[in-house]
Amino acid sequence: MAQPGELTLPPAPGRALLRAGAVALLLVGAGLLLRYSGAGDLRAFRPTGTGAVALTAAGAILTAAGLPRQVVAFAGGYVFGAWAGGALSLVAQMMGCGLDYMAARGVAGGWARRRLARGGRLAGLYQKLAAHPFSATLTLRLLPVGNNLLLNLVAGVAGVRARPFLAATLIGYLPQTVIFALLGSGIQIGRMTQLVTAGLLFVAAAVVGWILAKKK
Repeated sequence: MAQPGELTLPPAPGRALLRAGAVALLLVGAGLLLRYSGAGDLRAFRPTGTGAVALTAAGAILTAAGLPRQVVAFAGGYVFGAWAGGALSLVAQMMGCGLDYMAARGVAGGWARRRLARGGRLAGLYQKLAAHPFSATLTLRLLPVGNNLLLNLVAGVAGVRARPFLAATLIGYLPQTVIFALLGSGIQIGRMTQLVTAGLLFVAAAVVGWILAKKK
C-alpha cells in the first residue's frame, strides 16, 4: 500500500498502456475513415486565422471539460499539419489546463485542502504535488496514461504554485502533442514515415514516463 506523499503508478500499467495504444489506433482509424470517405478534406481551414482560433478555443474548452488532450493534438495535426497543428493544440491544452487550475484554486481550494489533508485516495497525490510541484507534475504528464483533468484540479486545490506547475505541464505535454499531431498529419497526407515516427516516439515516451515514475 502506498504511503502518504508517495507518487503511485496507475493500477495494472500493462492494461493502461494497452488502453493508451487503443486510443491511438481508434484515432488513426477515424482519420482514415474521414480521409477515404471524402468527408475529411479539411485543408481549406489551414490558411485561415478563423480556423486556427476556432480549433484553439474549442480545444481549450474541451480539454478543460475532460477530453483527452491526445484527441486535440490529433485533430490539430489532421487539419493544420504536424507543426502548425501541434503548436495550436499545445496552446489549447495549456489554456484548458489553466482554466481547470484556476477554477479549482478559486472555487474549492480552502475547503478541499482541508479534506485532502485528512487522508484518502488522493491524499498522496495532493501531498506530492504540494511538496514537489515541478518534478511530480512533469512525471505524471510524461506518462501515456492518467487523468489529465484530475491532475489539473488537484494541483489547483493543493495550492501548487502556478509557475512550476505550468512549466512542467508545458514540457510534459510536448512529447504526446508532437506524437499525436504527427499521427493526424500522417493520416491526412498519407505519409507512412510520419506514422512510423509517431509510433516509435509513443513507445519511447511511455518507457521514459514509467522509468521516471518508478524512481519516485
